[in-house]
Amino acid sequence: MTKTVLTLDDRYEQRTGQIFLSSMQALVRLPLDQARRDRAAGLVTGGYITGYRGSPITTLDAQLWASSKRLQAYDIHFEPGLNEELAATSLRGAQQLQWFGKSKFQGVFAMWYAKGLGVDRACEALKLANFEGTAIHGGVLVVAGDDHAAKSSASAHQSEHTLIAGFIPILAPSTTDEILEYGQLGWELSRFSGLYVGLKTVTDTLDLTSSVTLPAISIVRPDITGGPDRNLRRSLPALQQESLVVNARLPAAVLFARANGLNRVVIGAERRNLTIITAGKSYLDVRQALSDLGLDEVQCRALGVSLVKLGMTWPLDQDFVRGVCAGSRELLVVEEKRPVIEEQLANELYGMAGDRPTILGKRDAQGRALFPLDGVLDPAMVRRAIVQRLDGLGVLSAAVRTP
Repeated sequence: MTKTVLTLDDRYEQRTGQIFLSSMQALVRLPLDQARRDRAAGLVTGGYITGYRGSPITTLDAQLWASSKRLQAYDIHFEPGLNEELAATSLRGAQQLQWFGKSKFQGVFAMWYAKGLGVDRACEALKLANFEGTAIHGGVLVVAGDDHAAKSSASAHQSEHTLIAGFIPILAPSTTDEILEYGQLGWELSRFSGLYVGLKTVTDTLDLTSSVTLPAISIVRPDITGGPDRNLRRSLPALQQESLVVNARLPAAVLFARANGLNRVVIGAERRNLTIITAGKSYLDVRQALSDLGLDEVQCRALGVSLVKLGMTWPLDQDFVRGVCAGSRELLVVEEKRPVIEEQLANELYGMAGDRPTILGKRDAQGRALFPLDGVLDPAMVRRAIVQRLDGLGVLSAAVRTP
């Protein structure tokens, strides 16, 4: 049977196929999907959403209020914070459910949201909560809304460094579809690792309204035998908390990302001249630049151009990056603002045996500026950089369009 009558409820209730929704509505759908996943798995869980409005995530609370009855039907409670850090502190209580007597819920999955400057403001509260950990049937998703261009903000945002300071792994969706996919993976990653998990979003992604293919997600939990219990611990001393985060939880996050294909090779060339590594919105800039140059997948392979898309930008999977970078003459890292991926790559590859590829990103091989440390990237900047590197490698083909 083909459905011929569409309703506004489809964006939240339809389980497969295509729906039409905005990225803000995708963030509303996320906890509904998580509740449905838990119920299908036989878990009795509740949901908790809190945060503080601010561009580019300003209208999320309005969307959540508009869906309050639907959220309540799935035992999801929305309570906006008086400010960002009080909202972040309340997340700890959602994970401590089992400490306060018997409850009808086995756990509470939670989502916190704020603009980039709000992430900065809440850093201490997020770090303390993250060190304490998440419940095995809980999990916390930290949604950072970054205004890279300062279009409607007092300053430009870049949340990665604050999230890293709080030891929070970072997932970087490129599209509304990936907000839905990475959000569900993020909660499961949080439960598996015991860490809070960041979802890095930007204005260009959050302003989207589009037809979305609902992801069919099959989540793999790696088998880790032995080692400490990674989830929430009561009254754990500070140094033991730090050791648990660094030596158990973060490595577990890397294993989860690997098992679930969060980082992937989009175009794999047998002859590796140039490997482009990117994530999030910058991935779309790269795809547009390649299209503008007339470089489809077949032509990229012929020129020795590979494309790698990182779903988890921190911490990097050492085995994955060494594998995709081995044998490459050059790596071109395409990311906006201050380097996050590039610096990790340099650290990971510095001690690699054999010939190390040249890493280019913010500067080219001669030390000249290649991509800016400020502002935003666009396909034209990426296009020029790709042409420059293909020419420098001596593989620039006459078939490459150079508008």
